[in-house]
Amino acid sequence: MSDTKSDLVQLYSQRILALAADIPHHGRLEAPQASVKRRAPLCGSTVTVDLDIAEGRISRFAQDVKACALGQASAALMGAHILGRNRAEIAAARDALAAMLKGEGNGPEAPFEGYEVLTPARDYRNRHASIMLSLEATLEAMERAEDP
Repeated sequence: MSDTKSDLVQLYSQRILALAADIPHHGRLEAPQASVKRRAPLCGSTVTVDLDIAEGRISRFAQDVKACALGQASAALMGAHILGRNRAEIAAARDALAAMLKGEGNGPEAPFEGYEVLTPARDYRNRHASIMLSLEATLEAMERAEDP
């Protein structure tokens, strides 16, 4: 097997494909407090996040994800832990994920653990924006909901 082919097999592992196939809170909310659509310009991936906030924490959440398997896997990891989270927790997860993709860390800690599955994507900078979309859109939606 060529190096390129083995790199792609590692990049699109069974775990990543399983996550991509089962995104929690997939869809849209009716009458959310905030809604944000973000797009990764390089690859065209998009994520639309709808949410409600109660006492500074996410009380309702939905995401419409149209992304590559890596972006979908990232959205699935976030979606599994998003309810009840505050803006600081989401910002910390976003920053830790960005650092991991740059090779400067191991990824987000609890409650957002599991992102290490995306470590092989470090070498594919053109996929980083897609991987970051869900966290970035969620953070922007929280800011909009808290500061209307």
